[in-house]
Amino acid sequence: MLGGCLLVLLACFGGEAATPGGRASGTVAFSAEVVRERARALAARPYREPPVGVPPEYANLSYDAYRDIRYRADQALWRTAGLPFQAQFFHPGLFFPRPVAMNVVEGGRSRPLAFSPSLFTYGPLVKVPPLAKSEGFAGFRLAYPLNRPDVMDELVAFLGASYFRGLGQGNRYGLSARGLAIDTGLPGGEEFPSFREFWLETPAPGEARVVVHALLDGPSVAGAYRFVIHPGERTVMEVEASLFARKAVRQLGVAPLTSMYQFGENDRGAFDDFRPEVHDSDGLAIWMKEGEKLWRPLENPPHLSVASFRADNPRGFGLLQRDQAFTSYEDLEARYELRPSAWVEPVGDWGPGSVRLVEIPTASEMDDNIVAFWVPDAPVVPGTALRFAYRLSWGAAPQGVPTPGSVSATRVAAGSVKGARRFVIDFTRAGSSAEGPVEAVVTASRGQVLHPIAQPHAVTGGWRATFELVPDGDSPVELRCFLKRGSETLTETWSDLWIP
Repeated sequence: MLGGCLLVLLACFGGEAATPGGRASGTVAFSAEVVRERARALAARPYREPPVGVPPEYANLSYDAYRDIRYRADQALWRTAGLPFQAQFFHPGLFFPRPVAMNVVEGGRSRPLAFSPSLFTYGPLVKVPPLAKSEGFAGFRLAYPLNRPDVMDELVAFLGASYFRGLGQGNRYGLSARGLAIDTGLPGGEEFPSFREFWLETPAPGEARVVVHALLDGPSVAGAYRFVIHPGERTVMEVEASLFARKAVRQLGVAPLTSMYQFGENDRGAFDDFRPEVHDSDGLAIWMKEGEKLWRPLENPPHLSVASFRADNPRGFGLLQRDQAFTSYEDLEARYELRPSAWVEPVGDWGPGSVRLVEIPTASEMDDNIVAFWVPDAPVVPGTALRFAYRLSWGAAPQGVPTPGSVSATRVAAGSVKGARRFVIDFTRAGSSAEGPVEAVVTASRGQVLHPIAQPHAVTGGWRATFELVPDGDSPVELRCFLKRGSETLTETWSDLWIP
């Protein structure tokens, strides 16, 4: 997986920006249907791995040397046109040796953007001659005056396989999204399809949205993607994906999100660190079709962990960074409290399926070890054509995420009897029309639950639930807890897998 901090370090939009040089000549008619037909035709042919497009000295650059190659600010696409968006491009090399074709679309016609070493500055760490030619770039990033009208802030970046990231106001890069996840968490390893070509539509003057098209290909699936990106306090991407299966797929992951979780208040492990928590996301949230809201705190497990949650046509799911207090992280450089959450809201009927959570053990905060995605029940066989649409929201409080009665913290400690564990779960304030005492409803797949209690949280104005679990062996225990008053459910459902 792409390292948790890699894109943060590579995608720092620097300074002023103007139009790229080195463009190839010629234009062709363009529409979203053109990309769909390209994807359909690719899936009808045997898969061909794209060739490495850079010489060995660029494929073998050190990390610091690769970062010392920077796109020239005065060559950014659209700057001189006075448009609200600007684009810069990443140099191929190191982790990204297979060039990706780039095109710009205007007036219904596209033209390719040609690579040229004159578009980049090569710093002293590079120590090799500028790259003479390439069939494309590694990826691209877009800027927009997100936080101040006089400053072009980085907004989104597409770099590596089918990975991309977005920011809302005040955010720093954290978790990633992907175009597709295939066989993630299954024995035999996962497949990483890649975006092979992009088309960037030239926005109209003053238009606060930009449209990007992408062609995806991999051994099992080809696809056409359309992203309509709306910047703001919450940056929202309207995503349309048309997928065409070349081979049978054991597990198709739709709208995948990838994040990093090393340790937190519920799972410190054995990390000897001055920081209380280190993570880009602290939980998985799912909003079921019937209205139940589920929260699963993330963990750094001792072994690969895969959890599946039945979610037919869900209202939404996402990896969230709910804890936004600096004191929870105490990291002046990483600023984990500023990392965005990402929320997927399906458009249309996705049908029967499940949300899957994959947690991979890691000793480093540089690794993306958390993946969440939706898996359809319907088998994907050669010739299958699928279409999915969804809204992907990035920000401190992503659009569409339910907040009243949500879990704000999970803590675990020793219980009152030998072998017992005590769970302390804090919920935010929840409105209620019912009267009477509040009850903590706790269930366990095995073992004994002791002393479930719900009490008002005098400091936050919310509620705190506590209970103890006495395991009956070494097998994992599925736990659930929510608060109710009478017949009225007050909170989302906290869900956790306890491994004795």
